[in-house]
Amino acid sequence: MFLRHTGVRLRSQPWAHPWLVHRRSVHSPASFQQVSLLPDRKRRGVVFPFSALEGHLDRSVDREDFQLFHPSEEDLRRAEELFTPSARHDILYTSSAVRMDHVHVTQQPEVCFIGRSNVGKSSLIRALFSLAPDVEVRVSKTPGHTKKMNFFQVGGAFTLVDMPGYGHKAPRDFVDMVEPYLQARKNLVRTFLLVDGFVGPQKADLIAVEMCEEFGLPYVMVVTKIDKVRPGVLLPHLLQLQSLIKTQTKYCFAQPFLVSSIHFSGVHLLRSFIAHVTGNLQLSS
Repeated sequence: MFLRHTGVRLRSQPWAHPWLVHRRSVHSPASFQQVSLLPDRKRRGVVFPFSALEGHLDRSVDREDFQLFHPSEEDLRRAEELFTPSARHDILYTSSAVRMDHVHVTQQPEVCFIGRSNVGKSSLIRALFSLAPDVEVRVSKTPGHTKKMNFFQVGGAFTLVDMPGYGHKAPRDFVDMVEPYLQARKNLVRTFLLVDGFVGPQKADLIAVEMCEEFGLPYVMVVTKIDKVRPGVLLPHLLQLQSLIKTQTKYCFAQPFLVSSIHFSGVHLLRSFIAHVTGNLQLSS
């Protein structure tokens, strides 16, 4: 079909995957407690990245669809607890699979992440789990390194599935591997489709959208690398995506999420959305 993967796995057991060698410390922007200490305008820009773009938009542009999911600060803090490991709450890599009959059967809610090669999927997963410094992550520089579906368990709350990426050097058996999972996985509650904010939606992304629509999957668009692109370039891509969602989709959540894995912009919001759609966070507002 159209896919390949940038290659990321997480682990907590040093013997499980010896090629995962990058130990990380918790960066302060990864924690909402630290972000909450920032000046109001900067704090809002980190938590709700769209707010930093509003001043560049024409007044005629409808802003409502960019602000549908708007958790409170207390919601953000409660969601962060899910992404923070403890003695009773492990965050760890559990398994990999190339076929559905290899996939572990569980009733736990699942979310999966899928995107084009070099979209920043592995970096985003690393940012989401950055509050777990003992979890080791590898971001592969080799195109098409990961050929499997990788499963990461977040305590008893949910499982995150890292799908093979699409584009250059996609696994040959991608269709046989991924499509049965997307069609048959009963506990899959949301698919996160990543789009590169620097180049906007590409042909392969549109094919991925068609696949989600054909399967009737509830999914959401995530725009990555927003720190690497000027507002004058990012906004046309964002408006193009908004138009695509409005006119060509039925199952896509109306709000695209903006993220920077480097500055953690939008990461706290995305954690909250994941917690919410997996049934682990009831919004207070």
